[in-house]
Amino acid sequence: MLELAGVIILGIFAQWFAWRIKVPAILPLLLTGLLVGPLSTLWTADGMKLLDPVWNGTNGLFAGDHLFHFVELAIGLILFEGGMSLKRDEIRGVGPTIINLITLGSFVTFVGGGLLVRFIIGLPWDISFLISGLIIVTGPTVIGPILRNLNLKRNVSAVLKWEGILIDPIGALVAVLVYEFIHLSHNPDFGGNGLFTGLALKQFLMIGLEGTSLGFFSAHGLKLLLKRNLIPHYLLTVFTLGFVLAVFVGSHYLVADSGLLTVVVLGMVIGNIDMPHKNEIAYFGESISILLIAILFILLSANINMSELELLLDWKVGILFAAIILVLRPLGVFLSTRSSTMQTREKLFISWVGPRGIVAAGIASLFGSKLVSEGVAGAEYITPIVFMIVLGTVVLNATTAGLVAKGLGVLLTKSNGILIVGAHRASRLIAKYLNDNDAHVILVDSNVSNIERSIELGLEAYETNIYSDDMSNKSELNDVGYLLAMTGSAEVNEHALNTLSKDFGENGAHRLISINELQNPQTINTEECLFSEKDDFINLLEVARDYPTINEIVLGEEDNVNELISKILDIEKCIPLFVKNGETNEFKFIRAGERDIESKAGDVLVYMGKELNLQNEKMPV
Repeated sequence: MLELAGVIILGIFAQWFAWRIKVPAILPLLLTGLLVGPLSTLWTADGMKLLDPVWNGTNGLFAGDHLFHFVELAIGLILFEGGMSLKRDEIRGVGPTIINLITLGSFVTFVGGGLLVRFIIGLPWDISFLISGLIIVTGPTVIGPILRNLNLKRNVSAVLKWEGILIDPIGALVAVLVYEFIHLSHNPDFGGNGLFTGLALKQFLMIGLEGTSLGFFSAHGLKLLLKRNLIPHYLLTVFTLGFVLAVFVGSHYLVADSGLLTVVVLGMVIGNIDMPHKNEIAYFGESISILLIAILFILLSANINMSELELLLDWKVGILFAAIILVLRPLGVFLSTRSSTMQTREKLFISWVGPRGIVAAGIASLFGSKLVSEGVAGAEYITPIVFMIVLGTVVLNATTAGLVAKGLGVLLTKSNGILIVGAHRASRLIAKYLNDNDAHVILVDSNVSNIERSIELGLEAYETNIYSDDMSNKSELNDVGYLLAMTGSAEVNEHALNTLSKDFGENGAHRLISINELQNPQTINTEECLFSEKDDFINLLEVARDYPTINEIVLGEEDNVNELISKILDIEKCIPLFVKNGETNEFKFIRAGERDIESKAGDVLVYMGKELNLQNEKMPV
């Protein structure tokens, strides 16, 4: 009981400590596991580990292979949650790059890594390529914190995020195939008779077909259950947990080792279809993943023995690590992006950031232990080498990613993205205009119907409760610098500014005026309130209902934007919105009572409502 409780307590504390010092949680988790595991044998009186994950006859948590069964199930749940975070809109413009990275890049890592391990460390060919298959993956659990702590350009952030999640099942699949080869080659019924080639090809095709089809149809099956209200709300999250586990195990029994691919597809489909309670499922999945990651990393690192760590004292291991970081990763990235529009500095940064994570560590422990027990030569190197690469890449990327990003110039110099809280009709009109003018706009709302209508217009929108969701952890919002709180509740708008402006309002955080301010204009906060002294939520919706168009007035040499705003305010059913810079397309949001806006010829005054009898250009939406 003490050991089990200790793992959970230490794991949660390590996660909290990682949050405090802004590093990927895998770093303190791995170090904690090593301290209570192999390193603890250096000072305990009996030379035993403080925590032994596998039962050794006197103490331990799991008997036999049960530890690795738990690892497999936990990794499946983690990959499902990661798959749900993948959105189609994020790969706009970088889709071919991501496909190349997870195909050509994986091939380069697999072949190059195998050759490096073979000729630097001197391990057998089969073990060398098993290790190279394991280091294909770049862990999403490590990439996520790095992306959240860096204000990267959207294309760079999207490539790293999608690669980190999609490449996990690919790396796992390659490692599984190599493991099956090793396993079969040491089986007297198959070894040396050439049967493996056909078996491997058949296994590969069956895993791909069964994983994608079962994941797709299972996602739509869950959607059907929820849409027909066949699952009570209080069982929603735990039923989904059981459903994912059932799909994972069922897939594995239909086609061995297909479960990882199946749950990734399941998560991806759920994350990109219209499904009830999706936000609640995602929130619960994230919480479960955090707990599982904490437990897994401590258990797996504690399961390493001192004899395995001592294998890493060989200088050749350091040469291998440097070659993987400085040669293999850049080679794979540059070959995969050779025909893309990405700049060299962006390719260099992606080359530098390639930390390995939980899938590599988990499967290395699983296969390493099995092959050691079978007496396969060189198998004792699998777990320590992979853990060394995981820990080394995490430490390197966590400590240097910010400096490298700044030096290469891949950080956003200014966050011009726009976050609109409230996705009602007026917000959608404004967001559509901004989006059509190349602004990155994100709508959030707790109303599912509003979100669905926004997505139908091609807008980026998320169902979110700003009272309960931690939006600062969403990498989709990395480039947001403007915050517009436009809901019908003055309390919600105030809360949005109070809690979100620090993260998303560096260029401006504004809200609609409240009913009290409308009735008492002297109380209006001119720094916060949008548009005008008379346009509250109700008036905004009425104008959007009666005149659902966004209009433009291109300013001439003689035009004064402040005078034009005053004229618009004198006309019923017209609301001045913002001034667009004619050269840069940047927007200046008009605030209530503001009459000192600077402008020049060629700038555009944008307003919503009926078209004025002035020379202007009408923008239908």
